[in-house]
Amino acid sequence: MTGIARLFMLTAVICALGGMVWGIQMSASQDHLLSPAHGHLNLLGWVSCAIYAFYYHLVPGADYGALPRLHLAAALLSLGLLVPGIPLAIQERTEMLAQAGSLAALVSMLLFGVIVLRSRPDKAAYAPQQ
Repeated sequence: MTGIARLFMLTAVICALGGMVWGIQMSASQDHLLSPAHGHLNLLGWVSCAIYAFYYHLVPGADYGALPRLHLAAALLSLGLLVPGIPLAIQERTEMLAQAGSLAALVSMLLFGVIVLRSRPDKAAYAPQQ
């Protein structure tokens, strides 16, 4: 795995490790107040980024141009805003980061949708092996 696929997979692994450590900490302290942020870290960070990584790895040419880099930037921005923004919203300090992170996550998925629609899978890659 190389290029943008590798960057997405590294992000996924880092988020998975962070989510696991955070989950263990919540379990040990029996304080699950921030579980929505933990869930978003796992879903957007681990699951979504791993799916993005596999898509870019499996579909030749999908990582071409500036759009995939914008997709990565939007995904990272959404994580950077949303994961700390949810605890701030839960603590009733501000909802601004969570809202901005949600919009960045939406932009990230819209960009991914455009990338999927514009991609032309290499038919040879899906031909039966002989």
